[in-house]
Amino acid sequence: MLQTSESRSRSTALLHDHDWWRQAAVYQIYPRSFADSDANGIGDLAGIIEKVPYLSALGIDAVWLSPFYPSALADGGYDVDDYRDVDPRLGTLAEFDALTAALHDVGIRIIVDIVPNHTSDRHEWFRAALAAGKGSPERGRYLFRDGRGERGELPPSDWTSIFGGSAWEPVGDGQWYLHNFAPEQPDLDWNNPDVRADFLATLRFWADRGVDGFRVDVAHGLAKDLPPEGEPLPTQAELDALPHDGQHPLWDRDDVHDIYAEWRRLFRSYDPPLIGVAEAWVDPDRRARYAGQDGLGQAFSFDLLRADFDPRVFRSVITSNLELAAASGSSTTWVFSNHDVVRHATRYGLPVSGDSERMGREWLLSGGTAPELDAALGLRRARAATLLQLALPGSAYLYQGEELGLHEVPDIPEAARQDPTFFRSRGVELGRDGCRVPLPWTSEGPAFGFGDAAPHLPQPDWFAEYSAEREEGDPSSTLWLYRRALRLRSELRESEQLEWLELGDEVVGFRRPGGWVSVTNFGPQSVPLPDGDILLSSEELPGDGTLPGAATVWLRDPDTGENTRG
Repeated sequence: MLQTSESRSRSTALLHDHDWWRQAAVYQIYPRSFADSDANGIGDLAGIIEKVPYLSALGIDAVWLSPFYPSALADGGYDVDDYRDVDPRLGTLAEFDALTAALHDVGIRIIVDIVPNHTSDRHEWFRAALAAGKGSPERGRYLFRDGRGERGELPPSDWTSIFGGSAWEPVGDGQWYLHNFAPEQPDLDWNNPDVRADFLATLRFWADRGVDGFRVDVAHGLAKDLPPEGEPLPTQAELDALPHDGQHPLWDRDDVHDIYAEWRRLFRSYDPPLIGVAEAWVDPDRRARYAGQDGLGQAFSFDLLRADFDPRVFRSVITSNLELAAASGSSTTWVFSNHDVVRHATRYGLPVSGDSERMGREWLLSGGTAPELDAALGLRRARAATLLQLALPGSAYLYQGEELGLHEVPDIPEAARQDPTFFRSRGVELGRDGCRVPLPWTSEGPAFGFGDAAPHLPQPDWFAEYSAEREEGDPSSTLWLYRRALRLRSELRESEQLEWLELGDEVVGFRRPGGWVSVTNFGPQSVPLPDGDILLSSEELPGDGTLPGAATVWLRDPDTGENTRG
């Protein structure tokens, strides 16, 4: 049922909390790979509704729903045909409303992906731009330029797209349009008032349906400053040489924050206010403006996602990110995995490289054969890192399947691949399909319980060992660890303070308000445990007063009050 801003009040006190997002556990759902209810091989909204009890038992505070809009799937749904509808393969607006209500009924908020940098080439605006021709107001919503050469047969510049190949696509009349991603994703011109007004209407559309916030795709890319038509564009080499100091023609421009200030005014018109989280791949010292209270409210920190399993790096990243959060008035976001990167259970089973995310991509290029993956060690480290993450002040963003301990799927046949990165790089980059393989719900049956048809990406046989069904019956499983940790976290989190403990070079330890202590042993050898009642550990403890290597334990000081055990 459609909700207005006046009817957004919830039945529980939890959903009235204006600061709920500051220390929330947010679970990302990639809808096409979560649960398939209608046997077409693609996950859908009805499938998510069926799994709301699972999400509730997990103990999360919010769901982040990746794109579910009508799309040709040129880029996994991030090529949007219509921002105010649901892809019919995934469901209907009525089912979206039912999902929102089902989540709210169990105290879970919903954050939806918004994709404002570009539309799809099937969007009504882009079709109108092609039909209207050169110099029309319709083309003014995008970034069209005349081609070079006698007949405009050459692209306006040598710019390359993020996915490989030229960043310009011809339309047959001597003009080309800019696409920083796939050709099916033409970039919008955010200097155009039509664009700004239409996205405000889209934000209201979903907010009035009960959405609690927005994850903003490519948040650092909206504002652009290209020379006027007829003036030469800089070369790719010249672009690459320019600093990202707020004046770059394409990325992280200072004037992008004028857009988000306008969005923030809309967010504040709702009670409780909406929250935004920016996907902004920018230098850490420029992240604060996206996360500021006159901006979106939060911005993803990908610093731990890139970090090796190394205590010195973790300690440095945590310290700097907490300082940045304090400067912005926001809270930190901690991320290890998402739909764009190799899963962290796999990354942590690879050799130290100085950049965990880059090592994961290089491993993918070998088809998962080189360097050799130590899967057991990777999962052990992932469990330890996640328990550390959930003890930190700030928001924790979790990606579907990590609660099962899933590894990356590297060996997807070429014929089954979907990521445009793979095709536009001619296989030089294998892309992101391996972290988007549909989830295993059961150990047997069609598609491991994902649905009754072959899934849109093939699942490996070893998924049977990681199914939710199997882990449900094993109290030592990763699923049980996440459930215990998330429940304890909700009981223990208070203010956003942290006090470091000096426990050795290989150990990261800190105390949270109320005497909640987290200790992570990054080294291979056991270390002495501090005094305190054990609440939860990522691995079974030997009982001799030590913490094994690659393990995390939560403790409560004996003199801080009643003990709570996981």
